[in-house]
Amino acid sequence: MSQPVSAPVPSHQQIALIGAGPSGLAGARNLQKLGIPFQGFEAYDDVGGLWNIGNPRSTVYQSAHLISSKRTTEFAEFPMAESVADYPSHTELSRYFSDFADHFDLRRHFRFGARVIRVEPVTESASTLWRVSVDAGDGRVESAEYKGVIIANGTLSEPSMPRFEGRFDGELLHTSAYKHARLFEDKRVLVVGAGNSGCDIAVDAVHYAKSVDISVRRGYYFVPKYIFGKPADTLGGKRPLPAWIKQRLDAKVLKWFTGDPVRFGFPKPDYRMYESHPVVNSLVLHHIGHGDIGVRADIARLDGRTVRFKDGSARDYDLILCATGYKLHYPFIDRTWLNWQGMAPKLYLNIFAPGFDNLAVLGMIEASGIGWQGRYEQAELVARYFKAQSEGRPQAAAMKQAKAGPTPDLSGGYSYLKLERMAYYVNKDAYRRAVREAAAALA
Repeated sequence: MSQPVSAPVPSHQQIALIGAGPSGLAGARNLQKLGIPFQGFEAYDDVGGLWNIGNPRSTVYQSAHLISSKRTTEFAEFPMAESVADYPSHTELSRYFSDFADHFDLRRHFRFGARVIRVEPVTESASTLWRVSVDAGDGRVESAEYKGVIIANGTLSEPSMPRFEGRFDGELLHTSAYKHARLFEDKRVLVVGAGNSGCDIAVDAVHYAKSVDISVRRGYYFVPKYIFGKPADTLGGKRPLPAWIKQRLDAKVLKWFTGDPVRFGFPKPDYRMYESHPVVNSLVLHHIGHGDIGVRADIARLDGRTVRFKDGSARDYDLILCATGYKLHYPFIDRTWLNWQGMAPKLYLNIFAPGFDNLAVLGMIEASGIGWQGRYEQAELVARYFKAQSEGRPQAAAMKQAKAGPTPDLSGGYSYLKLERMAYYVNKDAYRRAVREAAAALA
């Protein structure tokens, strides 16, 4: 006797989940675990987000590797294989996310090749349904109403391109356009910005370019990937040190291993360690020390092929590559509904929009060492909250009251720089503790 086919769950009883990158997959897994009906949408034709280099929106390049080690980055319930390198390449990571999706049978929950173009509340009520409109291809737009929305489309896809005085007659690109070091072949190259991508790419350029310089406006703290033969982020005690002790101790240890970056031409940092994201790259210092890379001041203006720097020096270049980061980009939803204030949305625990019951964002966090498990714990909290609401449990009402504010201190005692890329930065220990406690209260 054949089994009856269960009726499909109508959209107004489902959660719309946007994105199938690391945060989207974490969201899908946690909704699945609690039996919450959902429909996933992914603009590309596969999972992995930016780590799938075939994705037109991917911003990784051929030499890209994790800057954190696999054991501090992986999902706890799906460890990376022992055969995977300490610092995996984008190829290994794309395979990892594909395997994660297959292992938990997550692909069937997603519509691939479906780009979300509009998300809007149906009413002004906090418990409103949400109308989600999707570009289904061939000019077709499909809309449906959903019980809630989880936005998980990532934070590293919309380039933040600086404006310069003057005109440059060579190539002027953002690192989002960079894929392979052949781009630099026989060119005089200037990389603008010495963050992690800028330093990685400058090191790539050394092997192809005629010359390589890197333009910086502030000092940096450089962390080697290995200390005493082990990934640097796996060392340290189980209990986090107070911020002021960790800053002093780690800054001293770094000087033992990397020296003082000031002697390589970098400005002295005008902030303390961990108040901005450290640069996990000691190769750039190696190449600067060998004369392969020159350190230049901030750009004053462009003049044909000549770049004039703020210290009065000037040099000619064929290519300027801007490693100037990315902007938060949620183009399909009105900023008002995300409680956008200043440089970023102001969300409870960087997740929940205070004005709505069923609107959440996953992945809007940056923190040294937060890993994908930190995103997974976000998703666990969201799933538990949505479940508690649907069951009318008192814990949901308590959570709703908490997310109305104020938000707990997530800084861990650090005074982060007031920069756009730091607007949603948190301390990993303080943040994960707060998220875990909120999730436990909903269990």
